[in-house]
Amino acid sequence: MAPLVAANLFFAVAFAASSINSTNIYYASARVESCSGCRLSRLPDVKQFIFEDLPNYNNVEFKHIPGAVPELLLFNDNEEEIERLPLSSLTREECNNLLISKGFTKKASKDEI
Repeated sequence: MAPLVAANLFFAVAFAASSINSTNIYYASARVESCSGCRLSRLPDVKQFIFEDLPNYNNVEFKHIPGAVPELLLFNDNEEEIERLPLSSLTREECNNLLISKGFTKKASKDEI
């Protein structure tokens, strides 16, 4: 009986910890701002994320700003900026996971419709 109680306690604590780490902030939309040239070319993962993955997300757009470092901007329903996160040090997978962790979903593919 004790191992079962310990296992249940472990999962309860793990679930509570994950709930604490994830904020309950709702983001209505997001925008990635970045240059599209020299600076971004030195970040191949981020560049692939922006041009190949980003268009597949709902309520997320790309804005070209010459000379800008890649950043993810998160907005509320009133289009007020809530959070700004740098992307330069992230991998392509981490960029995708970041968007998903902030509540953004991928668009339905043509095959799913």
